[in-house]
Amino acid sequence: MTGSLQFRKDGSFTIAQFTDIHWHNGEECDQQSRTLMESVLEIEKPDLAVLTGDVLAGDGCHDPAESWRQCVAPLESRGIPWSAVFGNHDDEGALSRHDLMQVQLSCAHCLSEPGPDDIAGVGNYVLRLFSAHDGELAAALYFLDSLSYATTDIGGYGWITREQIAWYLGMSELLGAAYAMSRANDPGYPDRLPALAFFHIPLPEFNEVWNTRTCYGVKYEDVCCPKINTGMFAAMHEAGDVLGVFVGHDHVNDFIGDLYGIRLAYGRASGYATYGREGMPRGARIIRLREGVRDFQTWLRLEDGSRVDHQPEHVPS
Repeated sequence: MTGSLQFRKDGSFTIAQFTDIHWHNGEECDQQSRTLMESVLEIEKPDLAVLTGDVLAGDGCHDPAESWRQCVAPLESRGIPWSAVFGNHDDEGALSRHDLMQVQLSCAHCLSEPGPDDIAGVGNYVLRLFSAHDGELAAALYFLDSLSYATTDIGGYGWITREQIAWYLGMSELLGAAYAMSRANDPGYPDRLPALAFFHIPLPEFNEVWNTRTCYGVKYEDVCCPKINTGMFAAMHEAGDVLGVFVGHDHVNDFIGDLYGIRLAYGRASGYATYGREGMPRGARIIRLREGVRDFQTWLRLEDGSRVDHQPEHVPS
């Protein structure tokens, strides 16, 4: 897809995060997922949709390319720009991450990018968000491939590598410098570029924020993060641009909490062809940025169309 992302004239930019759809082949459960997506899109009318991994149940797809196209059809038919990161299940079928990226790129409204060839993963990229008033850089959205499973004998899930972190830091410095130059004489904008980050597998700091800070939302399963910590959170904290991190992976966790100035947030699981929890309806997380503001609003939009602005408060003991 050509063109660029831009704040609306009213200064808003709205993102719908769908996560863990686990699309198979268009079966009844998949159609429930489609109905949910369509409902959210009709109500929220987002400027961008982000799919944070496990878009497909890879080993359950007869034709993963067709399954991917079916899953994003609600976005494509409405002309809504969308982007995606891979989870640990997407490429467990007949197509690799590289193959699935080519399927994405064949879609008219896809903004995903393969990313650099010399670092781990497929789909490490950044989308720039420009001002509606002067066309200058106003925010950034980082997307990283959090990989799948441990590449050493420790087992468990994969981790964002040091090379990926170095790539992020390089992009952060580059974009930060461009932003500072364009906004040097504009007191109406914050000193640092506002940014968000999206990937699939939560960082170890998701455990820390739940155990040490007041959070909002629920945690009905363990935080399934990597067993080792490679420093992605520290890099974002030191760079100072990322305001919020949005992940999926754990279907019955949806909490959000602030750790050292960065809000760590789960999406709300969107797919019906995978596990969930009775009494916890599927949905999507909505994120709204405001031009010139280093902050964001977020809420949940559920399968029945209801909006959840105030999630349950969790105070650690």
